[in-house]
Amino acid sequence: MNKSRTIKIVAVVLILAVAVLGYYYYLSNQAKKETEEAVVATAVQNILLKDWERSYPPTPKEVLKCYSEITECFYNEEYTEEELEALALKIQELYDDELIANKTQEEYMEDLRSDIAEMKDNNYTIYSYEISASTDVDYYTENGYSCARMYCTFNLKQTGSSGVTASMEQFVLRQDEDGHWKILGWELVE
Repeated sequence: MNKSRTIKIVAVVLILAVAVLGYYYYLSNQAKKETEEAVVATAVQNILLKDWERSYPPTPKEVLKCYSEITECFYNEEYTEEELEALALKIQELYDDELIANKTQEEYMEDLRSDIAEMKDNNYTIYSYEISASTDVDYYTENGYSCARMYCTFNLKQTGSSGVTASMEQFVLRQDEDGHWKILGWELVE
């Protein structure tokens, strides 16, 4: 009798232990799922998290890719006024000092807001972009600076339209004293 009672107690303890471990496992997995869901960042936040002091884009093509991603955020994403200002500062980190010197920060922000409003008023978004292949980058030297010329095509889509409008732009980049490629300017290609 004593032996069967001991077996029953051991069985009950084992069942309780399995139940407690199962419940613990369930709770810990729920916490992980909630954490994973909460960590999803927007495209704007992903851009703002980039640290170009530690890992600046190494090639003209990569600089133009970062520029294009930020440009997509300007015209396609929802953001707060603080995020817009932070995005503007982030894109200016890709600009050559000479380009930045052309406007005050207030003028730059006013022009940027105006461009964004015009695109949104006309219901345009950037559908996609295409950057020149690395082999199509034209490298040259001008006034002692290493420069690069390349193209980027922004494909614009208007809400309600099935067509896509291509806007090709030619970019000129210049290497700064730290070896970073910076956007010196761009123009629309006719």
